[in-house]
Parts: sequence; C-alpha cells; structure tokens
Amino acid sequence: MANMRATALEVGNTERLGASVDAEGVNFAVFSAHASNIQLCVFDQMGEHRYDMPARTGDVWHGRLSGAGPGLAYGFRVFGPYAPGEGHRFNPQKLLIDPAARALSGSWCWDDRHCGYTPGDPRGDLSFDRRDNGAFAIKSLVAPTSSPKPPRRPADSDFIYELHVRGMTMRHPDVPGPLRGRLDALRSDAVLRHLRALGVGAIELLPIAPSATSRRITPFGLTDYWGYNPIAFAAVEPRFLAAGEDGLRQTVAALGEAGIGVILDVVFNHSGEDDEMGPTISFRGLDNASYYRLAADPRYYADFTGCRNTLNTAHPAVQRLILESLRHWAHMGVAGFRFDLAATLGRDSAGQFRGDAGLLAAIKAEPALADCQLIVEPWDAAPDGYHAGEFGAPWKEWNGRYRDCVRRFWRGDAGQVGELATRLSGSSDLFGSDAARSLNFVTSHDGFSLADVVTYSRKHNMANGEMGEDGTNDNFSDNCGVEGPSAEPAIAQLRLARMKAFLATLMISRGTPMLRAGDEFGHSPGGNNNAYAQDNAVSWLDWSSAGGELQDFVVTVSQLRHRHRALRGEGVPARWFAPAGHEMGLVDWQDGGLRSLAMLREAGDERFLILFHGGPAPQDFCLPEGNWLEILCTLALPHTQFHGAKKVTAPANALMILQGTA
Repeated sequence: MANMRATALEVGNTERLGASVDAEGVNFAVFSAHASNIQLCVFDQMGEHRYDMPARTGDVWHGRLSGAGPGLAYGFRVFGPYAPGEGHRFNPQKLLIDPAARALSGSWCWDDRHCGYTPGDPRGDLSFDRRDNGAFAIKSLVAPTSSPKPPRRPADSDFIYELHVRGMTMRHPDVPGPLRGRLDALRSDAVLRHLRALGVGAIELLPIAPSATSRRITPFGLTDYWGYNPIAFAAVEPRFLAAGEDGLRQTVAALGEAGIGVILDVVFNHSGEDDEMGPTISFRGLDNASYYRLAADPRYYADFTGCRNTLNTAHPAVQRLILESLRHWAHMGVAGFRFDLAATLGRDSAGQFRGDAGLLAAIKAEPALADCQLIVEPWDAAPDGYHAGEFGAPWKEWNGRYRDCVRRFWRGDAGQVGELATRLSGSSDLFGSDAARSLNFVTSHDGFSLADVVTYSRKHNMANGEMGEDGTNDNFSDNCGVEGPSAEPAIAQLRLARMKAFLATLMISRGTPMLRAGDEFGHSPGGNNNAYAQDNAVSWLDWSSAGGELQDFVVTVSQLRHRHRALRGEGVPARWFAPAGHEMGLVDWQDGGLRSLAMLREAGDERFLILFHGGPAPQDFCLPEGNWLEILCTLALPHTQFHGAKKVTAPANALMILQGTA
C-alpha cells in the first residue's frame, strides 16, 4: 500500500458495503448496531496497522484509507460487550472477515484460537478468549473495480445441469492439470464439448463462496466440500481460482458465448460460524444480536436450517448485505441464482413464512436481477418448513414431490399413477397453470445419485464420521436385488433400464429439468447420500466411465425434448389412457394396483403417445387410431413401425415413446 504512513482514516461514505476502490483510495463500510468501536486492520510486510473507523451513519461504520488500492489485505476488530446471555459476543482479539468482501487471502483452516471463548474452559462459551488470531486468520482483500459492462446473459434455460467445480473437473483427463478443480476448468474445450453434447442450457454451480469446515468433521480429515457454510457472500473460494485470474468472470463469459448460462447456488440462510460453541469469523464478532436469529434465551441460536444457526434475513442490514452481493454476482453476468433453504429467507421477524416477506420481495423488485433466473429450494428444517408452491412468480421451485413420486413409480410402488400424471403435467396442485415454475429433478447433490437410486436400498454414510446417522432415510430407492455393485447381467440390465426410465421421464415432463452431474454416465458415490464432506474420489466424477450407452441415451432424450414442443408438454394439454385403451376415469385413477399409464400429447402436426409401465411383467397397451413409430424405449432398440396396429407390448419397467406418422 502506498500510504501506510497514514495515521487516521478519512470519513468516507456508506454508498456500498465492503471495500470499494475510488480515486482517492479505498472506502470501507460495515454494519454493526451494537459495537462501541470498530478498527480497520490492514496488513503489509511490516505487519498489522490499525485505524479507528472515523464515522458512523446510522449503524454503518465507514472510513476511507487514502492512497490504498486493490490487493490490500484487511480485516476488522470490533469492540463491544462480551455478554452471551444478552446476545453479544464481541471480542477484538479476533480478526474478522468483512462479510461483504469480494476476495479473501486464503481458505478456512480450523484453529481453537478462532473462538471468542476459550475451548476447554469449564465455563464454555461464557468464557472469554484473549489470544489474538490476527497473524493467521483469513484476511479480506480489496478487489479491483470490475468492468461496468457485464458479459452477455443467455436466455432462460430449459435444461439445467447441477455440478460442483471440483467434482466435475478433478479427474477429467482432458482438462489441463493446473486447471482441475478450478472455475477456469469449466471453460476448457473438454467440458464445453460435454455440456453442448448433452444440450445443457445452464449449469448450476454448488456454492463457490468461501466456506468454513466445522470442528466436528475436522478430526476425520474431512472438509466442507459442498460449500454450504459461507463466511463471506460476495467472494469466490480461493481454491476455485487460478492464480492471478478472474476465473468466474472469464468462465461466465466463455460459457455465455457457448449459449450456456451460469446459475450460482447461494446460501443466505445460515453461516459457517456454527452454534454458540463455534468460531468467531465474521458475523458473530461484528454484531451477533443483529446478524443472527437468537432463541428465547439469547445465549443460543434459533435453528430453522438444521445447521446450528440462522441468519436474521428479516433484518434490514442483513437484507442489504444480501442484495449487494446478488448485484455483484449479476454484474459478472451470471444467469441466475438458486437460493438454499429459501423458506428461511421468507420468514418474518416472528419466524413465520410469507411468500411476500421483505427479503423475497426485495429480490423480486431488484432491477439488477430483472433478467436473472430465480430458483428456490422451497423448504427449511423448521417444523413448518415445507412451502413448495408458495413463493409465486417469478420464482422457480425445486419440486421435491416430483422427485419422490417418480422414484416411487419406477420402484414399482402401488397407487402412484394419479400423482405421476400430476407431476408430468407440471404439478398444477403446486403451481397452477404456471408449469415453468416447477424445477423437476430425480436427483440432486443432496441425496443418492441416479446410479445409487437403483443400486442401494439404504444409505451407506459411515465415511462421513457421523456413525451413519446423517442423510435422509427416505430415499425411495431399490437395489434391484443386490445391495451394491453387481456383475449379474440381469441386475445390470434392470438397473440400466430404470436409470433410462428416470431420465426419459424427466425430459418429457412439463417444467424445467435438472440433471445432477455424472448421472449421465452412472457416477456412484458408493451409496453415500450426504457426501457433503467428501472432497475425494467419492464425489469426483470418474470420466473413464463417460461416453457409454447411458450417456448416449441422455443425448437422445435431450434432443427429442429440444426438437418437439408437444413432447416436452409446453402449452400442450395431455390426455390420459388406461392400458385397455379407454380414457382414464375416476375408477381408474383410484385403482391402487394400476402401475401403467399412457399419455397422449398433440400440438399441430405433432402427436406423441408415451407409455409408462412400472410393473414387473410386460404390459399390453391398446393404441389410438393411426400409425405409430416407436422412437424410444428404455429396454429395446427404437424405430419399430406400427401400421394400424391395435396394441403394443411394453416391456417390464419400461417407458416407450411412440410418434404418430402419416
């Protein structure tokens, strides 16, 4: 820094939270309602230099450091009461990350000295730790002012591909070694070829913001691989960036040129500071009572998230922090956002969910986000946590009911045909006539992979260090006769057929389909349905298995969806038929033993009959009048012609698509 001899900060302004470069230097602004003083701490070869923030406007503290510029390392020390029983946990011995920082100096590493209390003290979190962690704490970095012109943002996607930056690229043989595991790898020729071949319209990145690994899993050598424990909202995790490169901006631009948007999975419902026994990294030390929702006893945290704390997104200052981070990402050209545990974001000050709650309303009204896709995970971990269908336009919502129904049907469960028809048609019970709001998926990062849905009947999570107690037990999966891998040809054939049935069902359903990366070629985490801590071969895709029959099938059904509006059900009503050929009536819909259903979609000169048969033996279907060409079957080669045939026999556990011909 050119002006390290400065003895005080200038007043600065509150225009933007965090560190902002201007003509005079760098302006710093940070919120704290209960602090008595805040020091800006900057670092150079000579060590740490501390400056009292000179001004406070409302509850935003601000100051400008003249002569400073990009690359400056900094943090905050915040003074105030250490009174956990009153909700306050100030400890100026702990250097704090700027929650609005747009770059950090390194990745999180656990150390007891990051705690505001003294670990091992019999008073627990009521004790006060006087050890200084400034020498080894993560530093915030002043980022350069970004370009005023964002990259082109692709149009709304009809096919989303969910991936993890490291999982996608760490084992890819055609990605240059230095780029593997980094955002830069996603714009490599090998990855772009793969995405284009699948017909992907947008990739949804698991969180790329800096994240903290909890003390619980550190002794097992595990890390927060998924990234759902954020410690800053507007920065990229340093491990994802190649040295000296603006990896995200360049990757977004390259993918945009290929017609592929980038959607960021963002986490604003909780932080990586854990519960009262967690570290003091940022929010807790800045103003615990404002940034977090506290329990009736303010020593403890309300937990709507299942992650031991809940950010107070009903607070105006927290809302401002979130909105500024979203504007920052949108300025880089990202195509949209997926909001983790979004029911928490819709909770008012009393903790009640409202689809028009302050933060949700503000996001919808934000001009910078007007052309971004907005996707929510419409639940959280509270007792009243499930709110699918309650967010309203323009939000797209992860449709967990779609996932569960499709899994149950292809597992062979009874009584599923009625709900299956509803899910195939866009889940009108949840979204009314706005089927585009239904984000359909059979698998996601959270839960079994597609291969594991047909390979395991129960989770196998011992590697996570939680005695197998983590992860859901409601997988609606079936091992097809053997728990785990099998070389038995009949089992392998059944598993492949079911995976194809899942994929074909996904692609012909109304709504927006989402595919988990690796499902197209059968990646398996070995039955681990909660691999959040597995930054290793459990989660990294094995590309040696890519390019086979299953992947070819995904390409085929993706192309069919893209070419035929009637097949994807876009604005096309469906007619439903029982296998005997008559239109489904009330008695048929109530038949709990029925495991077969035919769907007819017609638009213009397009006519498609899709046969769903989840039973264990072949099933005859009577055909409507006309000539039909079999263009897809999950258990046989397609392109069988039926000239005036009265019926067709569907194999067991199969989906067939017939196209009407002249």
